[in-house]
Amino acid sequence: MKLAVHTEGESNRSEARQRWQAQQNSPHMEEVLRRDADVFLHQSLSSPCLTAIVKAQGIWIEDANGRRFMDFHGNSAHHIGYAHPKLIAAVKQQMDDLSFAPRRFTCEPAIELAEKLAEIAPGNLGKTLFTTGGSDAIEVALKVARAATGRFKTLSFWDAFHGAGFGASSVGGEATFRSGIAGPLLSGAEHVPPFACYRCHYKHKGPESCGIACADIVSFVLEREGDIAAVVAEPMRATPYPPPPGFWQKVREACDRHGTLLIFDEIPTGLGKTGKFFASDHDGVTPDMIVLGKSLGGGMLPIAAAIVRRDLDVCGDYAIGHYTHEKNPVTTRAALTTIQIIEEEGLVQRAAELGQYAMNRLRELQLRSPHVGDVRGRGLLFGVELVRDRHSREPDNALAEAVYYRCLEGGVSFKISQGNVLTLSPPLIITQQELEQALSVVERAILEGA
Repeated sequence: MKLAVHTEGESNRSEARQRWQAQQNSPHMEEVLRRDADVFLHQSLSSPCLTAIVKAQGIWIEDANGRRFMDFHGNSAHHIGYAHPKLIAAVKQQMDDLSFAPRRFTCEPAIELAEKLAEIAPGNLGKTLFTTGGSDAIEVALKVARAATGRFKTLSFWDAFHGAGFGASSVGGEATFRSGIAGPLLSGAEHVPPFACYRCHYKHKGPESCGIACADIVSFVLEREGDIAAVVAEPMRATPYPPPPGFWQKVREACDRHGTLLIFDEIPTGLGKTGKFFASDHDGVTPDMIVLGKSLGGGMLPIAAAIVRRDLDVCGDYAIGHYTHEKNPVTTRAALTTIQIIEEEGLVQRAAELGQYAMNRLRELQLRSPHVGDVRGRGLLFGVELVRDRHSREPDNALAEAVYYRCLEGGVSFKISQGNVLTLSPPLIITQQELEQALSVVERAILEGA
């Protein structure tokens, strides 16, 4: 039996991890993990691994020991759950009909997907290019921005993640993906503080005033630099952090004043995760480009897309993404079917309704526990920030780690962001009963862990 490997998500930490494995893993599991560690390059957030997965169905994953977990992580790819029967049927049929199309040829599934994305994307975003991953789609957007503006500089936010490639790592601001690389990253990649950063949020007047001040910093830098091609950003930080009211309107206005394009990375937040089809829909701002990925392949196949304004189709004389699977009929059929499932099953509205229920319940927990410093999110992407006490708001990483392993024992898997934020991202197909069950596990782990 071939085993898929499930990692801890946020770090390969430690004593708690070792205790959990020692107490729970069978000799067979230990041997599988040993073999994995022996053949894969080791890196932060990945190998060595926590456990090995043998089954993924709906909202559940199951490991080689027979332990089942509600997957509230899923690498942001499992919006429609795992092994959705309609998706499996569509992919099987497409493999029988047409399994591959070489580059420079086209096929109906690829065209239909591009047409569908043009239909659902905001504003005049009607041209697209497909890649196999979000990092590559970010690279495509950066190339379009350079070609369209004649500039090369970018402005993005510290702590953001936009992918693991050199260009994506350069515009990203997450230390893990910038450290350990000898030599310079992409030149011209400027960064500013993110809205609701730690210092502003806890030391000054709160996230709203902080956020607007950070928008003013964007405007200031655009004016001073004068030649920035694009602002690259997550419309909602996946840590998670929704933007304060008015933030993106101010950034959009600044971009328009200075001839700078606005690129929204919706790889983790698009396709209904936040309770609207695109996270930027919450803020009434239309970007010049949107990048999708992860969930676009239905938790089954790798595909991503850069969707741009029609008038930005200016790269016809040179290559900006000659990808072998650019118009793969199987991956594009999977993406098209995924969007159809989201629409037909009303999953965007489900995310909005269940997300509100989850936020209300977790805010009640915040009143009961002095170690819950904040609860935030949109739709079915929400976070619980654990602190030593509510007055100092000092992060409690040790408590977050203890809660994480208690939740694993209780059958709920998620990731930890920034060391102390339980980041919960269930599939959009989750039922309220399943959500209630998972939240009970999280609540109990926090109360007992404190």
